[in-house]
Amino acid sequence: MTGPSPLPPTPWHFPHPDTANPDGVVGIGADLEPATLVRAYQSGVFPMPAGDHDDDDDAIAWWSPPDRGILDFGDLRMTRSLRQSCRRYHVTANQAFGRVIRACAELPRDGGWISPAMINAYERLHRLGWAHSIETWHDGELVGGLYGVQISGLFAGESMFQVESDASKVALVALVSGLEHCGAVLLDVQWATAHLASLGVSEITRSEYLERLDNAVSSQALSLAVLSGQDSLAKTLQFLDRTLQKPTGRTRLPHRSTS
Repeated sequence: MTGPSPLPPTPWHFPHPDTANPDGVVGIGADLEPATLVRAYQSGVFPMPAGDHDDDDDAIAWWSPPDRGILDFGDLRMTRSLRQSCRRYHVTANQAFGRVIRACAELPRDGGWISPAMINAYERLHRLGWAHSIETWHDGELVGGLYGVQISGLFAGESMFQVESDASKVALVALVSGLEHCGAVLLDVQWATAHLASLGVSEITRSEYLERLDNAVSSQALSLAVLSGQDSLAKTLQFLDRTLQKPTGRTRLPHRSTS
């Protein structure tokens, strides 16, 4: 069975997320080794450059926001135009991880935190089977995608990009469908931005997130690596159902015969 490579123990201990400061920073330091990153996600925290929180430009801050953005699979909002886009684009998994993370890094604002050190760290996680990418293609060109880290039933989304309309949304539809297919139970998106909220993302408290995290990382789920074939994602029943279903509208009552 395809799955991530075993990792050695990390020497780092992460404080409990409840110790985070008002901004959500749990601590500063440590490293970006694979075992450290995986342990961080298991602990409910994720890394970003420290920035204004530390004088060292290379320092890493570990975050646990007081309100966590998550996407419950059933809440994903499918519009008619998004269904059409799902049929127009081609989607794959783990076919171009390096290109996806670099495209995310080139975004002018929210992608600016993806430093060369971050790219190297997540590419290493990808090679070890812990990090995954979803790619959206049009006429053979990469036009959108996303990446993140999967630990059992948890998928921690990191960033997404697009250069054509709806391309990142289609990647998200494919991700949710793939996670359902694999038996995952929690999709963490860190913060609920207005854009993500329009797709069905909601916020839960840190304590609720940690409860759901414990359940997710202890659950049994297949790795997204099992869907790494060229057409595997688009062939899942979950993706086909979302693509072919009509938008929810007024329910038509059955005709009652008066005879």
